[in-house]
Amino acid sequence: MTDRVVISPTTRQEGHAELVMEVDDAGIVTKGMYFSITPVRGLEKMVLDKAPETAPVLCQRICGVCPIPHTLASAEAMDMALGIEIPKAGKLLRKATLAAHNINSAAIHHFLVATDFVPEDKFVTAVDSVSEIRKNVQYVVDMIAGEGIHPSDIRVGGMARNITPFTKDRLVERMTALRPKLEAHIELIKNCVAESAEKLGIPEDLGVVNQPLMAVDPLYGSNDFDMDKFSEVLPETWYDDPEIGKRGCSVIPLWEGQNVETGPRARMEKYQGFKGKGVIAQHVARADEMLKNYDACLEALDAIDPAASARADYDPRGTGELGFGIIEGPRGTNAHMAKVVDGKTAFYSAIVPTIRAYDPCLSCATHVMVVDDEDKSILKNEMVRI
Repeated sequence: MTDRVVISPTTRQEGHAELVMEVDDAGIVTKGMYFSITPVRGLEKMVLDKAPETAPVLCQRICGVCPIPHTLASAEAMDMALGIEIPKAGKLLRKATLAAHNINSAAIHHFLVATDFVPEDKFVTAVDSVSEIRKNVQYVVDMIAGEGIHPSDIRVGGMARNITPFTKDRLVERMTALRPKLEAHIELIKNCVAESAEKLGIPEDLGVVNQPLMAVDPLYGSNDFDMDKFSEVLPETWYDDPEIGKRGCSVIPLWEGQNVETGPRARMEKYQGFKGKGVIAQHVARADEMLKNYDACLEALDAIDPAASARADYDPRGTGELGFGIIEGPRGTNAHMAKVVDGKTAFYSAIVPTIRAYDPCLSCATHVMVVDDEDKSILKNEMVRI
């Protein structure tokens, strides 16, 4: 006899998802189906017939946790669709922004998994460490891109402005001071994960997959994308349960006809020679990648010439050719595609990594209401800060 266990919605991932498991008499899961039930919002349709500069502003709202990768992917796609060559300073500012953001996102992940892996006597230290790291790297994003959540200064053609010499010195100073704290945090998380895995008896092969790796760059991204290798399958076709096929809200993207693994472990294996596989290895890879992003951020900041232009002039009419913006976000390879004809967006599509690589997100829930139990009046309504 087979029992069906349904968890809906599941917790600790971006958006809303549902997990359906078939369990045999021995309590063993024989089949699992994990799918998105987040309603379609239609942002890709909203940008059509509008000026190309509209796309990054709207499409960064795809996610409140990964707004930087979405903004950059959208801007890069529009840059290519408009035939723009971004100035060196603009490229460096974008790279520093993404690297700082990716460190921040990894720290958020560590906060979410702390209750699973960090022992009580180290919990406060871990949370304080997360806060300190986030405060510093979000400062970098704020100063370069305008805002840490939905950045206003990442523009089609580059960046709205360059940073001043004082700002550059300040950012380099803060990031340099952060390194020992970041290294200590990485060591703490890796040790806690290893010790908890042994204590809990987590199997070494838990979560091991042998799918092709999807990563286009060690840290930033690329505009090179072979559309002939990409395909999408509707949920009704992918799942053998017709009811689940109807409930699923996201298409299933395939690369050369296969599911792929994307995200920090995939990048670390492909470009850094990382050997571990599975759930525990994913945590280790994410922690190790923080230092790679730290080095990339500081290197970009060092190389910026504050006197140089950070944005190119361009013809907004468009080339009529398809432009790609492929960005390596915290949760994996994020692809945006755009075509501009006569100054208006004629085509837009986004293939986001959370479709195929669910991972906890948190910053979307930035507000909380405290309501009186008896009269339901609002006692407190303010931003939650971690």
